[in-house]
Amino acid sequence: MSVPAFSDIAKAANDLLNKDFYHLSAGTLEVKSNTPNNVAFKVTGKSSHDKATSGTIEGKYLDKPNGLTLTQTWNTANTLETKIEMADNLAKGLKAEGIFSVLPATQARGAKFNLHFKQSNFHGRAFFDLLKGPTASIDAIVGNEGFLAGASAGYDVQKAAITGYSAAVGYQAPTYTAAIAATDNLSVFAASYYHKVNSQVEAGSKATWNSKSGNTVGLEVAAKYRLDPVSFVKAKINDRGVAAVAYNVLLREGVTLGVGASFDTQKLDQATHKVGTSFTFES
Repeated sequence: MSVPAFSDIAKAANDLLNKDFYHLSAGTLEVKSNTPNNVAFKVTGKSSHDKATSGTIEGKYLDKPNGLTLTQTWNTANTLETKIEMADNLAKGLKAEGIFSVLPATQARGAKFNLHFKQSNFHGRAFFDLLKGPTASIDAIVGNEGFLAGASAGYDVQKAAITGYSAAVGYQAPTYTAAIAATDNLSVFAASYYHKVNSQVEAGSKATWNSKSGNTVGLEVAAKYRLDPVSFVKAKINDRGVAAVAYNVLLREGVTLGVGASFDTQKLDQATHKVGTSFTFES
């Protein structure tokens, strides 16, 4: 199995616990389309439970033979962002990214430069914010026979000081993964586990302890059950008694519906529950 990026050492468990739960937004609409000349368009709109709406339009051009990807986005906060990616141009496994943003209303600008280098047993990344600080963030992870170990660090060039550091270890197999991470200057500890029980059932959990805030350990568990080839259900609950359920179904080719809800099991008589829906159209 390939070595993941440092932030993805617990990706399988994190995806099971966080993806495809639709209650966070009251409504989400996403439309995707592709043109014959390798241009992909995506429009996303969201409505929050506070009745605020937001949206993003994205266009992406892929020149696969030359390893070039150009992405342009514009959102309702009036932020324009251009991302240029070049993969395997200078060396095999090396990807360079340039991300440039501007807010026309305030003339605020951003410029970032990122490097990703991936080999069979190594995955390293470097992120540079050229206008803020400037700052740099570097992480790397090595792997051998399923065992993973990595670390990350942030550095402020102007202050000549380390701004943060983290470390993580893990193990990945075809049907299960486990990871332990220490973040926020090794003060927040998280242990996660994911298991693909069979072709229909997936299960995972995550325990988190913040050494700065006391001895309480937060726990979250989730499960996913595939009903048939085009639909699945998910459920999760945490140590505070907050539960969430979701249902995803492919209505027809290119049309996906997601429905989700969350509720506080200790406050069932109060209006703390949230319901959300999601429609995705692809062509």
